[in-house]
Amino acid sequence: MRVPTQFFHWIFKKILLDCGNIAMVKVIIYNRTSTEEQNPENQMADCISINEYGDYLKIQDKQSAWKDHKEREGFEKLKKLIKGGEIKHLIVWDFDRIYRNRIRFKEFLLMLKAYKVRLHSYRQQWFEDLHKIPEPWNEIVYDLMTNIYGHIAEDESKKKSDRVKAAVRRDGSRTKSYKGNIWGRRNIPSNVLKDILGLYEQGKSYRDICHNVYYWDSNKHKKNVSMGLVHKTITKFKREKHRK
Repeated sequence: MRVPTQFFHWIFKKILLDCGNIAMVKVIIYNRTSTEEQNPENQMADCISINEYGDYLKIQDKQSAWKDHKEREGFEKLKKLIKGGEIKHLIVWDFDRIYRNRIRFKEFLLMLKAYKVRLHSYRQQWFEDLHKIPEPWNEIVYDLMTNIYGHIAEDESKKKSDRVKAAVRRDGSRTKSYKGNIWGRRNIPSNVLKDILGLYEQGKSYRDICHNVYYWDSNKHKKNVSMGLVHKTITKFKREKHRK
């Protein structure tokens, strides 16, 4: 007896749901914040307030808006779910949470269109009116408005970047803001570097070193050393040892 294909689809979805998978969720709320000053909780609450489409999944990233070219773990997950065909609505706080680069933003909109996903934004609620325009004018106006907005967003990002660069001052070997604040990373205390090398010589893994070595920042917050610092410190140590 031949079992219908729909039966297998039903079994597969049920297994995914039983395992805690979000396959049947139709709405995703996505947000990206880049600095400690931004408040992701408030932005997420704003997004939830405009959700009229059912149960939702929250996906968040922490990454600078100027690093659109770098992979975002949450954003990659979002794209996979969209391509899975189950998602019908994507809610963001602002379009620039997706991309600030106009071309990348446009490409993403085309992907949403291909998979029939509607985009909603808390800060661009005028965008909702585009969904109400009758065919074929809806697609014409949609393309026009998204292109215009993409140009504006990219231009604003560039102006902001130029303003920041213009505010930078050089004072000998130091870089300062116009207020006189020193830019750049603070030097890591020498005792921290010794602790890193000490654990390395004991045979500890990079992950263990990151977990056990810490320092206090300028705000007296306890900070564990990063994987990058551990790798850099040990690489430098190996290089100097090899020279001897």
